Amino acid sequence: MVDMSIKQLSETLINQIAAGEVIERPASAAKELIENALDAGATRIEIATSGGGKSLLRVSDNGSGMDERDLELAVRRHCTSKISTTLDDIQTLGFRGEALPSIGSVARLSISSRRRDSDGGAEIAVAGGKLQHLRPAALNPGTIVEVRDLFFATPARLKFLKTEKAEAAAITEIVKRMAIAFPQVRFVLSGTDRTTLEFPATGEDHLARMAQILGKDFRDNAIEIDAAREDVSLTGFAGVPTFNRGNAQHQYAFVNGRPVQDKLVLSAIRGAYAETIPSGRYAVAVLSIRLDPALVDVNVHPAKSDVRFRDPQLVRGLIVGAIREALARDGSRAATTGADGMLRSFRPGFQPNGYAYRPQQPQQQPWTAETSPSRPYVAPGNGGFGERPQASFDGLAMPTARAETPQPSAWTAPSPATEAEAPARFPLGAARAQIHQNYIVAQTEDGLVIVDQHAAHERLVFEAMRKALHSKRLASQVLLIPEIIDLPEEDCDRLMQFSSELGELGLAIERFGPGAIAVRETPAMLGEVDASGLIRQLADEIAEWDTASGLSAKLEYVAATMACHGSVRSGRRLRPEEMNALLRQMEVTPGSGQCNHGRPTYIELKLSDIERLFGRS
Repeated sequence: MVDMSIKQLSETLINQIAAGEVIERPASAAKELIENALDAGATRIEIATSGGGKSLLRVSDNGSGMDERDLELAVRRHCTSKISTTLDDIQTLGFRGEALPSIGSVARLSISSRRRDSDGGAEIAVAGGKLQHLRPAALNPGTIVEVRDLFFATPARLKFLKTEKAEAAAITEIVKRMAIAFPQVRFVLSGTDRTTLEFPATGEDHLARMAQILGKDFRDNAIEIDAAREDVSLTGFAGVPTFNRGNAQHQYAFVNGRPVQDKLVLSAIRGAYAETIPSGRYAVAVLSIRLDPALVDVNVHPAKSDVRFRDPQLVRGLIVGAIREALARDGSRAATTGADGMLRSFRPGFQPNGYAYRPQQPQQQPWTAETSPSRPYVAPGNGGFGERPQASFDGLAMPTARAETPQPSAWTAPSPATEAEAPARFPLGAARAQIHQNYIVAQTEDGLVIVDQHAAHERLVFEAMRKALHSKRLASQVLLIPEIIDLPEEDCDRLMQFSSELGELGLAIERFGPGAIAVRETPAMLGEVDASGLIRQLADEIAEWDTASGLSAKLEYVAATMACHGSVRSGRRLRPEEMNALLRQMEVTPGSGQCNHGRPTYIELKLSDIERLFGRS
């Protein structure tokens, strides 16, 4: 019979239990040791590994160092120099006093250290939780921590580790996050399973350090963030929407200098970009949050990668608001990677999959809460898109959406009056031609711009609709003959449930029998609309949404769908004044650098890029 009497666990067993949470893998040990080095004031940290950190993990620094007494206490549980009586004012990365004893309980641990003001150093060794020795040692000021045979004392844990390559990659990611947080520190990562990776110190130039980690393209495609709300400040850099990646690993967040992977912060970044980046793509961002340590709890988990804010909605609102304000201010420009991709396409052996961005067809991508849209154009004057009168909005006239038979000519030459227009006056230049009835070529002061007229106009139409949503009911045009659309009865029920909300957007519908909808009015700003296609798409989208929340929270997504149905289509020839009107409206519309689906609306080629194509530079 098992003895069920309560007894005190041994110190070694306690440390092994703690190690299960603190040290999950070699990268966890690397994180704890690097944090100790940074807390010690190191300006140079070298990390060496073997076997993905399982065989060897060595972290050397030039920090303040320790003496024999400190070393003896350092390998004991809950011994630390970083806190005393409270957790309300944590100013260091480490504070729990569990990392070193946890590592020593499951691995062979040795620590050599020397204080800067000491003539000699000392070394202590622990294996499987048992002290091996404490003796003098000769070394330079600083500390060297060596971990060998991780989890040799708990063999079952080894079975849960990934391949050496995967574990080495996890350590590299830890080093990158620490390097971004501390640009004044030089980091060197080396080992038998990787080439040496070095991040020289950049001092106060945080953007230079970010470029080391995220690539030099990030410097050219980053927008500075600097905002504050109450006692919380937010700084950092966010990439323009068209500078995106296929996963979220290029999103870095720091709270009081501590690298975190907090769900609230990552969700806020996703929400801020929700209207500008397509589904399956992720923004590139580096954000640093500063606040009173008493307003955030970093003691949520032993790994210290999660935090809890006292006012989470304040932090989320600050992140979303600051990024959206930055995008509205400077996010309309296209990513420089578009021009780089164009240049690469002229080279032998080019593969389209090498592009930094892979386009998607808008018709194939449904609108979701993660992929909505953001801002529009409307050409002044009578437009010239058809015989019908043009509806106006805020002094701008919308072209009708009537499709035009493509002309045999592949390009439209601007008139002499347009050619006299000075490109230097405008960021997007002056229109010079329309090619293949879809792309506008404009000349700027130092290069040229190629605009996708449908993608750009779609974005601008949406922004006009979204702006109107917050001020008044959108104007509508009454159809002389209502259009009857046959639909499944359940789709009709869903649409009629939200008929009043659709009416706010200028789309008036009525029930026409059990299986049909009558469209009596359409948004005036859209001109001619394929009412059948629009209604069917709206029915499909409403079916995917949680109807209990009401359509009011989804009005912007409905507006995006309408904008797609009412934009200038590919194959439509534009007059020079219409092309220039489109360019001018793009320049004053935040977010116009990408369409509602997150694709770039234009690509810019500098004169130096063009000269490179012809071997002139």
